[in-house]
Amino acid sequence: MIRPIFALVAVIACLAGIQAQPSESFDVLIRNGRVMDGSGNPWIRADIGIRGGAIVAIRRLPGARAARVIDAADRLVTPGFIDVHSHAAEGLVRQQLRQAQPLIAQGVTTAVVNPDGGGPVDLGVQRAELEKGGLGPNVALLIGHASVRRAVIAGANRAPTAEELDKMRALVRRGMDQGAFGLSSGLFYKPGSFAKTEEVIELTKAAAERGGLYTSHIRDEGNYSIGVVAAVQEVIRIAEEAGTIGVVSHAKALGPDSWGLAHAITHRIDVARARGVQVFTDQYAYEASSTNLGAALLPDDVAAPSVEHLAKPDTMSGEQRAAFNQAEKIATENLRRRGGAAAIVIAHYRPDPSREGKSLEQIAAAQNRSPVGEALEMIARGGASVVSFNMSEDDIVHLMRQPYTMTSSDGGLVLLTEGKPHPRNYGAFARKLSLYVRDRRTVTLEHAIRSMTSLPASVFGITDRGVLREGAAADIAVFHPAKVIERATYTDPHRLAEGMAYVLVNGQVVLDDGKFTSALPGKVLRKREL
Repeated sequence: MIRPIFALVAVIACLAGIQAQPSESFDVLIRNGRVMDGSGNPWIRADIGIRGGAIVAIRRLPGARAARVIDAADRLVTPGFIDVHSHAAEGLVRQQLRQAQPLIAQGVTTAVVNPDGGGPVDLGVQRAELEKGGLGPNVALLIGHASVRRAVIAGANRAPTAEELDKMRALVRRGMDQGAFGLSSGLFYKPGSFAKTEEVIELTKAAAERGGLYTSHIRDEGNYSIGVVAAVQEVIRIAEEAGTIGVVSHAKALGPDSWGLAHAITHRIDVARARGVQVFTDQYAYEASSTNLGAALLPDDVAAPSVEHLAKPDTMSGEQRAAFNQAEKIATENLRRRGGAAAIVIAHYRPDPSREGKSLEQIAAAQNRSPVGEALEMIARGGASVVSFNMSEDDIVHLMRQPYTMTSSDGGLVLLTEGKPHPRNYGAFARKLSLYVRDRRTVTLEHAIRSMTSLPASVFGITDRGVLREGAAADIAVFHPAKVIERATYTDPHRLAEGMAYVLVNGQVVLDDGKFTSALPGKVLRKREL
């Protein structure tokens, strides 16, 4: 009987020791959630412990304590979303917009900025401007091809000399050393459109030397010049020859002439990936795009007639009349490519805000004038930003279903007084979750979350975000999938998305039970330090 007694005493002592151990303590503890880690796997039930801005525990934590406990109440708990194509940088340096409520309201915790070849050349200065006033979300920088080109050869429509190309390479390398995640280009817009493919390859190689990728607003998204399929093939070539990742930004087949070509685009990408080329796409799920009126209707080498000549055509010389006729002819054809005057809606027009929210067809009718004539005058008066209804739903769906398609917004941050912008500024991520996952079941919830989290993190090399795992930064969204909804519309675009319950950036709560806090915990991330 002695041995059993000793054994019983030992067990009791062991249990007492376990009970005497202090419970785990965290800064933030998220309980009772359905944890979907971002990898594409289904959710599991687990608690998440956060300390020092990082996730330190993902498991059942029944005895844990924390300074702040969040009851997820059986909601989904996911990584914070990563917007891989954002124009938010311009707004984030404005004090009224630093919190980035349109992004946070959708669960976006990181925005990749300076797309389309834009942004400053000195990323160190940009970093300082972004950080000095605090940020709601994190920001990842790109170095812009057009900005680099402009810094070296201004707006010249020619190839750079060998010396100039070396200077451009040096600026790209400096941008990478300042923390850029890669090179962006906008080959549809000047001066990017002046560059030959070989120039872009050389600059992409400079980014790739330091681990950077290449992401591009391609040379043609419809049939303006080389055609969308050839433009995608150009991205493939650049990625392959530079030995890095290539991303087709906001992939689409623009205009009725190009509808259906999404299948040709993905075929080219599938073939390239089969032979080992790293090619990806990103997408905002809307039937309308947005650009400026001049870019939509006139190519780089065609100038709009002056306001004076439009008002008094009899004063034109023969040469001016010929130039006007050329501009009118090209604009007429490009308007047709875009789907006609009814498909072009004015988003922002400083000379006459009453035109905002109206189609070019409506404006022309009110002026008793041709749509092209009205458009040319608006371009001559400083231009306008437009929302252009030019995509096919079948193409949108096909691109969305590809395993290499990330989610993006192509949106920016604007004040409520600034026109009637594209609703993607406020709703791109919420729209995908509500319309394409919940209502239409185009893709699964797991597929959509992966496209917003681990996939972009993997592609851009953001190694400590985009997935829920121990050691990762605590960028987290908590929401009920049935309640997420896009509220912004084309006619009423300045409306925040709804349905997010909690959003954390670097372990700090920025959205608390649906209400914004005053926290500005976002960071400017650095590729070279991750």
